[in-house]
Amino acid sequence: MLLSLLLSVAVSVVPATLTFTAPPAWTPKAVTSMMRVGEFVLPKADGDAEDASLVVYFFGGTGGTVQANLDRWFGQIAQPDGRQTKDVATTSSRLINGLSVTLFDARGTYVAEVTPGSPERFNKPGYRMRAAVIQTKGGPYFIKLVGPLNTIARWDKDYESFLQTLNYK
Repeated sequence: MLLSLLLSVAVSVVPATLTFTAPPAWTPKAVTSMMRVGEFVLPKADGDAEDASLVVYFFGGTGGTVQANLDRWFGQIAQPDGRQTKDVATTSSRLINGLSVTLFDARGTYVAEVTPGSPERFNKPGYRMRAAVIQTKGGPYFIKLVGPLNTIARWDKDYESFLQTLNYK
């Protein structure tokens, strides 16, 4: 009797997910892969030729360690004077709404692969990347903001506000 009662109760469980609120001036884009949970265009600042892009990624609970991601990001920005980006980038960690967040910030020439695994690379001098690893019980989420220096500077306060909206529920 107890077993049949237990079997007749349907339980619906919704997995926890990272939530966030983007500033109204950021333009949402349709995500282009299942690994992207949010994608936004940040309009360019006066004098810049391009908009900035912010993408929130989730790789199903994988995606490498915090250090592995920092190392990859160091390699995506080259310094015009030949120094190593890891020697000039800023990294820090903080708690945001109970989540451990590691932050990355670097300026230089954006030289990431055009697509993952591609030998073709971007060559965009005067760029800045701000990125984050957000550790959750379901695995890490990643944020990557890339664009021209003035455009990223224009959106610095909004980016910080965006980070403060991160929640895992």
